[in-house]
Amino acid sequence: MTEDARFEDGGERPLNLGALDVEDLQVISSLVQDAVLPVTEIRWQASKRRLGLLLNRIRWEDVEAAKKRGRPVERVQSLLVIDNVLGVASQGVDRSDKDMILQVLAISFEPGEDADGAVVLTLAGDGAMQAKVEALEVSLRDVTRPYVAPSRKLPDHGA
Repeated sequence: MTEDARFEDGGERPLNLGALDVEDLQVISSLVQDAVLPVTEIRWQASKRRLGLLLNRIRWEDVEAAKKRGRPVERVQSLLVIDNVLGVASQGVDRSDKDMILQVLAISFEPGEDADGAVVLTLAGDGAMQAKVEALEVSLRDVTRPYVAPSRKLPDHGA
């Protein structure tokens, strides 16, 4: 008998997830919500048809356990990779401003006619990035050990 994975099953192990459909992408989107990155940590590799972003994401999969144990909120550096990319566009992202920090609010997929479409990263401050893709293929992989978030708390969205 098989069961669905639970957040508690993640424990201290690094994440390594892939998304080939919209439902999988929603999981990745929830895990990168409120991730931050300097604009200098975005790489568009046209010859490999790949867009990569090195994010500092909140370990949402560990938040409840941290609260129960009285531990501070942790972040981890994660590599978000979008494959099969045909082109990239953005608004509100000044690549020449090397001090610009971006905050990811969500990732979504806008389907095209066949398997193609666009992966859209909604950013704080009315910013956005769009990767036109031949097919949906996104991965998220933790690449460092978790560290205590500098603020030691979760973002406040004024809800």
